[in-house]
Amino acid sequence: MSQNGSRPTALITGGTSGIGLATARILHEQGFAVLVTGQNPQTIAAAQRSLPGEIAVLRADARILADADRVSGELKQRFGRVDFAFLNAGIIRLLPLEAVDEAAFDEHFDINVKGQFFALQKILPLLAEGGSVLFTSSVGAHRGFPGWSVYSATKGAIAALVRAVAAELAPRGIRVNALCPRAIDTPAFDKLALPAEAIAALRQGIPRSLPLGRPLGTAAEVAEVVAFLASPGARYITGTTIEVDGGMSSTANVIDATGLRSN
Repeated sequence: MSQNGSRPTALITGGTSGIGLATARILHEQGFAVLVTGQNPQTIAAAQRSLPGEIAVLRADARILADADRVSGELKQRFGRVDFAFLNAGIIRLLPLEAVDEAAFDEHFDINVKGQFFALQKILPLLAEGGSVLFTSSVGAHRGFPGWSVYSATKGAIAALVRAVAAELAPRGIRVNALCPRAIDTPAFDKLALPAEAIAALRQGIPRSLPLGRPLGTAAEVAEVVAFLASPGARYITGTTIEVDGGMSSTANVIDATGLRSN
């Protein structure tokens, strides 16, 4: 966090919808100066309409290093430093192994791994001593599901990256963690490239597997966890993954992305 008494600052990539958007709101409410990025013109326009005017919304493609440079430059000009970086941009396309072509493979790794790696690299000079970095991971990093091969590989890479970068940045007092949200009702459900009936089955079936016996989690609930990890209260947490899934990971029987049960 800032040591000079001024407002803490935050970057949120993938911040124009879902968990990223909800996080922008809560961090702003807690006094952060916030810059969010997104790539989709529709979600960018919607975010600009719905977010407080003080929050900067910038179009940036995670695959393009020049955009990462531009985001870093904007952060330097607006804030001078970054206290918290939530590297949340990502995609998921569920495909059987035989259907994965080079374009799909490259798209996943370019956005989910390369984009997040270089987003962090470009802001390294701006990261404040004692700051915090949070990547979005996935249950796919440590559990297997049909159709998740490429997506899971990217999230496995992020899990390994978090551990390495946490060790590398520890001398600067910078904490690096991953967030693993699951069973959360966000627009990501509608981007799974599944038939509408399969998505509806997921929305109905997943809550039945939650130990808490409640509906799907919300983006706002996950954002509260993100805000905690950005705060001094999380100063002793680094190099780990925080699961936010209503206890789903602790159950032996869960619904997978195909609507079938996985033991």
